[in-house]
Amino acid sequence: MHGVFIIIGLFLLAGLVADVVGRRTRLPRVTLLMLCGVIVGRSGFGLIPPEVEAWFEFLTIAALTMVSFLLGGSLTRANLTAHGRTIMWISVAIVVATIVLVAFGLWLIGIDAAVALVLGAVAAATDPAATSDALKQARIEGDFADSLRGIVAIDDAWGLMAFSIVLVIVNVMGGSADFSALGEGLWEIFGAFGLAAVLGFPAAFLTGRIRHGDPMEAEAIGLVFLTAGLALWLDVSYLIVGMAVGAIIANFARHHKRTFFEIDRFQWPFMILFFILAGASFEVQALVLLGWVGVAYLVLRVVARVIGGQVGAMLGGAPKLQRPWFGLALLPQAGVAIGMALVAAEEMPEHAATILSLTIGSTIVFELLGPVATIFAAKRVARLESAGLSS
Repeated sequence: MHGVFIIIGLFLLAGLVADVVGRRTRLPRVTLLMLCGVIVGRSGFGLIPPEVEAWFEFLTIAALTMVSFLLGGSLTRANLTAHGRTIMWISVAIVVATIVLVAFGLWLIGIDAAVALVLGAVAAATDPAATSDALKQARIEGDFADSLRGIVAIDDAWGLMAFSIVLVIVNVMGGSADFSALGEGLWEIFGAFGLAAVLGFPAAFLTGRIRHGDPMEAEAIGLVFLTAGLALWLDVSYLIVGMAVGAIIANFARHHKRTFFEIDRFQWPFMILFFILAGASFEVQALVLLGWVGVAYLVLRVVARVIGGQVGAMLGGAPKLQRPWFGLALLPQAGVAIGMALVAAEEMPEHAATILSLTIGSTIVFELLGPVATIFAAKRVARLESAGLSS
């Protein structure tokens, strides 16, 4: 038991070091924490005891639910009025472009059409936690950051829906008209919105009444954990539930000024443990398994997201100087993609090795380098806007 306390204490202190190093070097602290995890984890020195690794699933769900609450809180009436068209068009365009271009590109280089289609759908997933933290670390605010937060808040809903449809198409291509995957996907999405309504409106009415002006810490933590637990029990997406509850509270609560102040304050220790254990769980050997097909997959995903972001930004009426940078800022990819890959592997056991190795290997790359791209894109837009205002 003493080892658990020692390791967790060291991890939290490592988070402080990552924060300091990140500020001085401009490297994303997310990337630094994951590299720390890789070094001490399975692919490194193997210093993490099994008792600590057993906490990974709990920390993942807790941390990502908190992130989804905060991102949902960005979907206020004011933000949607200002950026709603941009958010919707970019989120849809990136999902569609990623599926189409990645699938078509992999098919052209000889990958089975059904596998290529599934991998395209998996590639559409993003990592809201890494994207959100990169923006927070870079201290980037304004229209571009507000739009990015809105996009990552809802794009996993589009991605899950598209993935469910793709599985049905793949089953039909294989001679099976099994629509159960579509039904499960629709329940995961629309069931999540239903649960969010049940939780969100009472929470919006009650929050801030005990202590006027601010929600209480126990109130905030209790709501986060209740949301995650009920979502898992009902087998719906806890990310979507958290996002939708956050949006409902942000728009309908009337008794406090700083809606998610408490969540924002206590989420970082959870995030530190989550990112370090995420890095520790990665098998770096998966990078070796990528091969030239994996390199093609990485390149196709980057190109698809840049094109999708550009097209969506144009259709959504985003400022011209922002348009080339949305796709680059949305490269991080994590748990949702791996979850999709596991489902696809069960549906297509004969191709499980290909699907899982490509997904895990690419996730390592995008989770380490994606936040770097997010910070670069956000700061580039900030510099361009500053130059434009001063000229």
